[in-house]
Amino acid sequence: MRRSIATISAAALGLALITPGAVQAAPSASTPGSGLSPADKASLAAGIGIAPKAPYGSKPKGPNPFLADVADASKVDYAGWANYMKAQAKTKAAARVKASSLAAAAATTPAVVVDEDEIDGTYGGNDTPANAQRVTGFGTGASQYSKIRVLGSLDNETLSTPNVPAPAEDNGSITLAGDTGIGDFRTGAIVDSQIGDGPHGRQTGDGSNDFDFYKLSATPGKVLTLKTATPVGILDTVLLLFAPDGTLVASNDDFSGLDSQITYQVTTTSDFYLAVAAYGGLPADPFDSASGGGIGDTSPPSEGPYTLTMTSGAIDKDFFAIKLKPGDVLGASVKGSPTYLTVYDTTPREVHGSEQDASYIYPMASPLPAGGNAVTDYVATKAGWHYVGVAAGSGAYDITVEAYRPALQGATPVQTLYLDFDGARVNTGVFGGPGNRDLSPFAAFLANWGLTRADEDALIDAVVAGVTENIKKDMVASGLNAKFKLKIKNSKDDKDPWGQANTSRIIVGGTIDESGVETIGIAQSIDPGNFETSETALVLLDILSAPAGDSEASLNTYLTSSSDRIGFLGQALSNVISHEAGHFFGDFHTDNQDAQPNLMDAGGTGFATLFGVGPDGVGGTADDVDVDFGDSAFLPSEGFIGTEDTLGRIVFGVTS
Repeated sequence: MRRSIATISAAALGLALITPGAVQAAPSASTPGSGLSPADKASLAAGIGIAPKAPYGSKPKGPNPFLADVADASKVDYAGWANYMKAQAKTKAAARVKASSLAAAAATTPAVVVDEDEIDGTYGGNDTPANAQRVTGFGTGASQYSKIRVLGSLDNETLSTPNVPAPAEDNGSITLAGDTGIGDFRTGAIVDSQIGDGPHGRQTGDGSNDFDFYKLSATPGKVLTLKTATPVGILDTVLLLFAPDGTLVASNDDFSGLDSQITYQVTTTSDFYLAVAAYGGLPADPFDSASGGGIGDTSPPSEGPYTLTMTSGAIDKDFFAIKLKPGDVLGASVKGSPTYLTVYDTTPREVHGSEQDASYIYPMASPLPAGGNAVTDYVATKAGWHYVGVAAGSGAYDITVEAYRPALQGATPVQTLYLDFDGARVNTGVFGGPGNRDLSPFAAFLANWGLTRADEDALIDAVVAGVTENIKKDMVASGLNAKFKLKIKNSKDDKDPWGQANTSRIIVGGTIDESGVETIGIAQSIDPGNFETSETALVLLDILSAPAGDSEASLNTYLTSSSDRIGFLGQALSNVISHEAGHFFGDFHTDNQDAQPNLMDAGGTGFATLFGVGPDGVGGTADDVDVDFGDSAFLPSEGFIGTEDTLGRIVFGVTS
């Protein structure tokens, strides 16, 4: 999956174009999996997994990390899940059409065809939001059409890619990189080489891992397109692109099958260093060819031949402008040559760039389009021109763009969110679990936090108040939607409404062993527009109530004698609960390592930030942080690019 290390302006970013910046910090000493090697930590920091990868297209072990608040990122097969979801997308989309009248109507509604007006064989005519081709008449109004097919072609600069000899070993670091001549006297090159034949490979060396580094140069405006092909053998490639000082600026795993590709927009004149490595064995230090940690017990080892194609030149990017109004739910998919699809808002800034089809995690009731090379979605918060764009391909394309109003718009009933602290029998099969399981009530975990049953009501009140602030009061205060309506009920104060229309619930209780789902929390779907108004999520309490120091995900790790115990527990638990509600109301994960705390920050590390622990490292003290929904970068390891407005994606889904 693509790893974007930095955030820059939308105009500079373009489509599918990664730009330089600071690498995420490696997991801290208290992070689950902190006994990992430096090379494994570097892999995780780059957004590349280290867990054993499931066979391509098959279902990985464990819960879907796009939906789960995982305790340990080192155990997650992110690439495997992305591959599995892509493989299942068409089947799930067909099932949605059969199950949902809205989806069925969308499937049978003819689309208005829009032809790209850029002159054939040229590029640059509609390559930014500023010069996007405008599509008038599109929208969700009574006199508008809400489904279009955009037909066009990507026509890139023609570049020469001669076959050049592979550099001699050892070329396993920046200082030892082979010079490709790209940017100096070549625009491209093809190299046939292999992983495993160097002094650190398992075939011929000490087994710490073989890496192949290549030097390239480029000037502003050029795009580096770097890709591997492995027609024979078992090699599973990973690509890493470094600046001269060793800063990782982009990485990719499993772009197409097990092959990798990076498309990188150059913003300053510079040399760059491309590393080809094998999944499970990346360098801890790009200046040290012996810094690999070994590929472990992989048998046979992920080594073998590859063909590397590298180019530096201009690529075609096509943007189309459509008018949306607040609350419009936009979905798009692309077939044909492009492998990247994106949406920009009115700013314009990139708000959901995608090179994958993750529509498998939409609920059955969602009408949003699926299938193709990439799928994206967005909930508009402002009226005006928005922009759909494609890139990273050569040749014809077919983009489907559809817009809907939220499911509850105009309906008399409002959405109810029910917090169930009483324990429940839950069909955990919807989360990948074993089926119907009984989950222990919230009260069973109080002693683990140093509380008694006499404290239960006060703690539940604190949790409910926190959820109400996070997912109701903040939404109203945003002013984005004057018709925002959400009822928050709980098992302490209200009759159980589960089973009634427009009621979603979160079970707060139970353990991993009881549920059979290895996670802290998990939601049933990600549902932009809230088309499925009756869903379930879990917040399990065994990891959250483990002894202090057991992991950074244990709330006890942050409790001391100076803590307002109930205040902190109420705050932290309400944040985790709000996170899960955020999923089934439309939010993806955000980056848990960036500077902006967000209630959708992913698990795996950074739990203190999600819990709202302040600079003193102690929960329940005056410097605790109020973590909210809002703007943040998508989680890099999940393969999306841009700024996600986690508040805006929710606020129109619960309206009447």
